[in-house]
Amino acid sequence: MTAPAPRTAAPGTPGPGSPPGIPGPGTAPDAPPPVRTPAHAPVAELVRGGLVEGVHHGSVVVLAADGTVAYRRGDIEAAFYPRSALKPLQAVGLLRAGLPPLDDEALALVAASHSGEDRHLATARRILHSGGLTEDALRNVPDLPYGATERAAWLARGRVPSRLAQNCSGKHAAMLVTARTRGWRLESYLRPGHPLQGELAATVEELTGQGIARVTVDGCGAPLFAVSLLGLTRAAARLATAAPGTAEGRVADAMRRYPEMVSGRERDTARLVGAVPGLLAKDGFEGVQLAALPDGRAVGVKIADGGDRARMPVTAAALARCGVDPELLAPFAAVPVLGGGREVGALRAVDPPPAS
Repeated sequence: MTAPAPRTAAPGTPGPGSPPGIPGPGTAPDAPPPVRTPAHAPVAELVRGGLVEGVHHGSVVVLAADGTVAYRRGDIEAAFYPRSALKPLQAVGLLRAGLPPLDDEALALVAASHSGEDRHLATARRILHSGGLTEDALRNVPDLPYGATERAAWLARGRVPSRLAQNCSGKHAAMLVTARTRGWRLESYLRPGHPLQGELAATVEELTGQGIARVTVDGCGAPLFAVSLLGLTRAAARLATAAPGTAEGRVADAMRRYPEMVSGRERDTARLVGAVPGLLAKDGFEGVQLAALPDGRAVGVKIADGGDRARMPVTAAALARCGVDPELLAPFAAVPVLGGGREVGALRAVDPPPAS
């Protein structure tokens, strides 16, 4: 496995200036989370005509502003793969590892699972060109654009899958530029033993406050680190509360300023950020969602079956527990169930917060 973060304090000791529940700079990571089958619980129900037709299991954690757990459901301590919800942490690690300065639009793309819009591809090229590279250096998997509209337009023009169109190309472009800046080999930048990946692993351990339980390969080809939902959500709170100018603060500011670069103009996470002032949010494949407010309140969601339809209603209910105005969350709180072209039910979170 990649090298752990340097241990400069006793395990679990809060770093200077950190809330009690959130690890800070200089905090040594705790032991890795346990590897087990997560004990997920029901988190959403699909009701049709007054009858529960389907149930999604998963896990949810809500953190108070001081980093303590205000609400939990399911298994928030078991190791799991955050998928693309890990990208903001990797973006912080890239800045720490020497990624040359980028404007906020480009930095948002480094943390993105983009839709493949023209501006996404142009920005990924711009990142590569800043390091004297072209898309030929990319080693992520070729793919079609992730956004439905963008994918249809791409195919209509007779285009084939490409590495630049793949939704992780911003992250990979930044990895390559960082490796070139540090004088590291480019062709092996995706190997877990590459020094770049070692530095990213150390950042993930520091921000989550725990060791990495497993390392595997994500869909794009990059190393993927297993942490817990609790650790990942605490990392999101670290970013959301970070001081301007720090690596964490720069990534958070860029993501909040350009949510459509982090996903796409038609994506629900971008719309959620636009609806809730100051929100930092990132989704991931297999039903993962993070969201954090500037005062440190944060939520983490994992849908066990990987289905995407329950992700946003469960996230909306968790944010309501943080005190976010339910009116702001109303467009995300339910997915209509149709019958004969009319609404006959809805998919909603189980155990919603009490009405205020």
